[in-house]
Amino acid sequence: MAQTKGGGSLYHPKYPPPGKRYAEARADGTLKESPTWWVKYYVSGRPVRENTETTKDTEARRFLNERVGRVATGQPILPRVERVTYDDAVKDLRAYYETTGSRDLEEADWRLAHLKPFFTGARLMAIGQVEATKYAAKRQAEDAANGTINRELAVLGRMLRLAYEHGKLMRLPVLKKLKEAGARQGFFESDQYQAVRGHLAPDLQVITDIAYTYGWRMQSEVLVLERRQLDLTERTLRLDPGTTKNDEGRVIYLMPALVETLAAQVKRVEQLGRKLGRIIPFLFPHLRGAHRGERIRDFRKAWATACKAAGVAGRLRHDFRRTAVRNMVNRGVVERVAMTVTGHKTRAVFDRYHIVSPADLRDVADKLAESATGKGTGKVKGRVRKPAP
Repeated sequence: MAQTKGGGSLYHPKYPPPGKRYAEARADGTLKESPTWWVKYYVSGRPVRENTETTKDTEARRFLNERVGRVATGQPILPRVERVTYDDAVKDLRAYYETTGSRDLEEADWRLAHLKPFFTGARLMAIGQVEATKYAAKRQAEDAANGTINRELAVLGRMLRLAYEHGKLMRLPVLKKLKEAGARQGFFESDQYQAVRGHLAPDLQVITDIAYTYGWRMQSEVLVLERRQLDLTERTLRLDPGTTKNDEGRVIYLMPALVETLAAQVKRVEQLGRKLGRIIPFLFPHLRGAHRGERIRDFRKAWATACKAAGVAGRLRHDFRRTAVRNMVNRGVVERVAMTVTGHKTRAVFDRYHIVSPADLRDVADKLAESATGKGTGKVKGRVRKPAP
């Protein structure tokens, strides 16, 4: 037995204190002799005994001094880093997201569901670039895109950083990202959109009109709209602060055509409310079927059917976001104003969404041709110098 300056004690089974023998408890409740050093220290007057899991007395003394030092300064007794598992870190991460609201828990759980089979039970200190590379290879074998894998590794990286900040990880590994495919270039020309729109139900036409015109996110901004967010008198539609991806509220002024279609949608909702005998707060509820009156959460099947019927199968509704950005910029809307409408917070992301189509490039050629022949209606500013003699 050895004493430390802080009042703790160090014991080894080979050299037990008089009348005592320290041992390690097994799962069945019996005891077995331990080849490692044990420590004893006091927290709020109560004795705490802990296995250092080392046979070297210098490392055991260092462990005991760290424990006694934390008690003396009022710091919490942290778990041994080698004992912290991936599962412990997941609990901490979910608690962090739930408390701070910095990420949608449903989306985070969806990412964690892919990480779980690979990392469950692993010690956190053993997770690094090698394990991340093996995980990426496994996901690629499952046909997951590199961009998707990077989003999942980003959650893993946030988990490791949080553990590091909490003192549960002594070294923060660097997880390298995979090379992703270029940004998707899809967008709708006007005739393409009108063709798809014609195969949608009237309420779905209103939904896509909003996304096509203003670039609002379909799932989190358009489908969640409530009637109180629409003002037909002022011709405005608003998103409340805290409900958008960047947490900022938004207000748009509606075009006359959208005012008419939204007014018709409100009438449809009011008629449904009278049939059901209750007020329906949603702007886009199911108008028929078993879910009548409930908010539309998705319409992927109807969308895929309409695209196929219009001859543009495989198009994404997220293409509306790129389309709206491109249309606003090409029609002279100031970029800062366009960013406010669509909800883009950074210029880099906005520029990525500003897609140039072949029609845009042909338009440049036409304008250059007009300028060369002098038939253009625009004016060219500048001075012309006579050539030197």
